[in-house]
Amino acid sequence: MAFPKTFLWGASTSAYQVEGAATEDGKGLSQQDIINQENFTKRGFATAEVTSDHYHHYEEDVKLMAEMGFTTYRFSISWSRLFPEGVGEPNAAGVAFYHRLIDALKANGIEPIVTLYHYDLPWALVEKYGGWLNRQVVTDFEAYARFVIKEYGSDVIYWTTINEQSIIVQYWTQKCYIPDKYQSQDQLRFQINHYMNLAHAIACNLVHDLVPEGKVGAAIGYAPIYPLTSAPADQLAALNANDLRNWYYLDIYFKGIYNEGALRYLKTHGLAPDITPGDMALIKSGTSDFLALNYYASECAKACPDDSKMSIQFSGVNWSGKKGAISGYETHPGYFQLCKNPSLDTTDWDWAIDPDGMEYLLRDIYTRYNKPLMITENGIGAFDTLTTDRRIHDNYRIDYLREHIRAVGQAIDAGVPVLAYCPWSAIDLLSTSNGVKKRYGFIYVDRTDSDPRQAERIRKDSFYWYQKVISSNGTDLN
Repeated sequence: MAFPKTFLWGASTSAYQVEGAATEDGKGLSQQDIINQENFTKRGFATAEVTSDHYHHYEEDVKLMAEMGFTTYRFSISWSRLFPEGVGEPNAAGVAFYHRLIDALKANGIEPIVTLYHYDLPWALVEKYGGWLNRQVVTDFEAYARFVIKEYGSDVIYWTTINEQSIIVQYWTQKCYIPDKYQSQDQLRFQINHYMNLAHAIACNLVHDLVPEGKVGAAIGYAPIYPLTSAPADQLAALNANDLRNWYYLDIYFKGIYNEGALRYLKTHGLAPDITPGDMALIKSGTSDFLALNYYASECAKACPDDSKMSIQFSGVNWSGKKGAISGYETHPGYFQLCKNPSLDTTDWDWAIDPDGMEYLLRDIYTRYNKPLMITENGIGAFDTLTTDRRIHDNYRIDYLREHIRAVGQAIDAGVPVLAYCPWSAIDLLSTSNGVKKRYGFIYVDRTDSDPRQAERIRKDSFYWYQKVISSNGTDLN
């Protein structure tokens, strides 16, 4: 069946991963400028100084999006471009940049989906009080969000609040600047998440108050979790894993409560957030109109013995892009352990390739919460090769996206209201963990981790394929 006539086709990026111009036109540093400078020193991955230079190429990029046929584009606004010190007077040049970008999108019939926060907290607030480690950040976020929503609300209907809170908990030192002295204090992961829940609720209320037709929701990094076997112990482990890694986040958005099973586990292990009187009432007041989903891979869980010799371990990372090099799987003794799914192949970075998981999660989440859904990230990171005739033959990306789009269509056919499909990413950009050599885009950006060159744009084979998908409204996936 064809996708709905109102279905939005596009792709996504985030500010610090694509814009560059890290200190130009009054922009202040963000924590991602600092984190990625450290990654460059340690691992040779690109810094956030130039990335894809979208700040200077945005007109060209929007024209390429229009050529593909985009009807939407999901991007984030850089807090430190608007407020170099995190607070105070707005930076006029930064404010003007996003007006120019939104105007260009609207002129080309592309609906903006704006994310308020995508990992790049102003460095000034980290230096001032520790950033997300300090509750003061909620107050400062409210002032920032109020300004952005008022400033751009007449041109933006769809808003997402905070990108991937669940991923921030898992990979907190990559998504936040955490000083060494705090990195062993895992309770702080969940405290940061609690502050973000307050910020999310505040942003939802602001959109509803300030944008008459505005729609708002979170963008959550989501992986359905299957049991390794049909053994009851593995089934219970998968249930526990879904409680802690999925429902702990979504129940907050749609029920205004922390999932009870997960919260009891966190309390037992001294990991639960400190909750101030009035917090839960605020959280419950922040009604979401939809849920945005970032889906790349499913997970697999098995029973884990309650062994005193084992300790809690959060998700590992594959820094090299060599299959099997992941540094470890999340482990909670007596609760669950994640593991490789023997039924699925993986990317070079050990992420399971599971198109059926897309249909599974869309149907499962809609059954639980009965809210419209949209896909704001989905894609395959790969080592793309630029040929001597300056082409990029990325059939592996086409194959991956084809099956995931098909799964979205099957979920729609099963009755799930899906609003948009915005894969990651519109153009090549700086990967959070793996530099620029791990590529996702429909548009190749000609640069290396060590040399930004001229950041020339080159259409990949997937560019022309996605153009055809969009023009057919999803009926031609060949």
